[in-house]
Amino acid sequence: MGTGPGRAVLLTAVLGSGMALLDSTVVTVALPHIGRDFGVGLAALQWTVNAYMLTLAGLILLGGSLGDRYGRRRIFLLGVIWFALASLACGLAPGAGVLIAARALQGVGGALLTPGSLALLQSVFRAEDRAPAVGAWSGLGGVAAAVGPFVGGWLVDGPGWRWVFLINLPVAAVCVLVARRCVPETRDPAAGGRFDVLGAALGALALGAVTYALIAAPGRGASPAVLGPAVAGVLLGVAFVVVERRRPNPMLPLEIFRARTFTAVNVVTLFVYAAFSGFFFLAVLQLQIVAGWSALAAGTALLPTTVLMLLLSARSGRVAERIGARLPLTVGPLLCAGGLLLMTRAGSGAVYWRDVLPALVVLGLGMAVLVAPLTATVLASVDVSRAGLASGINNAAARAAGLVAVAALPLAAGMGEDAQRDPAAFDAAFTRAMVLCAGALVAGSVLAWTTVRERRRRSCHPECAYHCGVSSPPLDPGET
Repeated sequence: MGTGPGRAVLLTAVLGSGMALLDSTVVTVALPHIGRDFGVGLAALQWTVNAYMLTLAGLILLGGSLGDRYGRRRIFLLGVIWFALASLACGLAPGAGVLIAARALQGVGGALLTPGSLALLQSVFRAEDRAPAVGAWSGLGGVAAAVGPFVGGWLVDGPGWRWVFLINLPVAAVCVLVARRCVPETRDPAAGGRFDVLGAALGALALGAVTYALIAAPGRGASPAVLGPAVAGVLLGVAFVVVERRRPNPMLPLEIFRARTFTAVNVVTLFVYAAFSGFFFLAVLQLQIVAGWSALAAGTALLPTTVLMLLLSARSGRVAERIGARLPLTVGPLLCAGGLLLMTRAGSGAVYWRDVLPALVVLGLGMAVLVAPLTATVLASVDVSRAGLASGINNAAARAAGLVAVAALPLAAGMGEDAQRDPAAFDAAFTRAMVLCAGALVAGSVLAWTTVRERRRRSCHPECAYHCGVSSPPLDPGET
């Protein structure tokens, strides 16, 4: 961590994943302006967000496998370049249809670079530096996600919403330059066999069908146009599980879920990131539509979460390494739930210092406590050689949760197709949505407390420690 090459690897991983995370949040601030410019309703705005998350969630496991086999740096760089070109297409889109299609292409690039960024850290850093490196990556990546609304607001109110996408081009250029010069290539020598294209297709189609049904439901109700895709999505999901169980080289090896901690933390990820995605999708809309703030003011309002993530995430990773992940994974979601409930005060005539800031401070503290231990625990629960796969699964869980949340939360909260044009109706639906998100976080906290086992590091014979890749305190007297 303290060397020049180590800092370069960390910078590369943060730039790549941060670009994808920044884009996933910065776009939300621009949604009201995109809707007005293109004359579209809430469904099109949901698809502007979900087209990206759909391809990202559906292909991210394949991206991790490609990196393990062909080289993590190579696939990471391919993803960065792909993402930059798709961002250019988004910035030049003449209409909503082209923008949504370009966002789907962005998701493909994100599926290649996102698992690779974390796998680079896990495969390049020595064992005792992995947790701090992952903590720093999580914190800085969280900063990128949190600072997105601020950057988006500044761009939307300044040069225009198209620069929300065009800003990715210089970031990608720096990332490619540093990676090519400073990051070593790594791969899994045991990776082989055919790629599971059928599994990737079934997973993406299942998510796409369910997402379509959820977004279409407010306007079409329980019609065949909604029920048909919903049933098809469920059947495709079942087919995905059957195919993955029977194929010799599946995209999602189901045996990896035999590790109890790995499975438990990924389920916690589903609850937590569903809540986060729902919050960041709706909060900046609430501040613009209901509170009447500008895009810049709405984005700037979320900066406290940025500062807290920057200051505390790396330390949180180190603390969790010493005391175990169970307590942070339990306390973090509860703090976040409290922050979301406080955010229901941000209605018409909201005063920042009284109605918004307390909520964001509590939320930021919860995210700082939670995010780094969550990521580190997922990676620590599997062998280092499967870092790309584990990272891909955890990222897929997070993106799939966000995808479903953005599609389902407006429906569950009673937010109609034209809700963004009725501030009173949007405000009432926002309050219901925050309660639902807080409930998801509480469920994640309870699940973490009841299922995650403490992992206290213990040393063994130096030769065993060498082969296991661990470094621990000495044994207590009398232990063998």
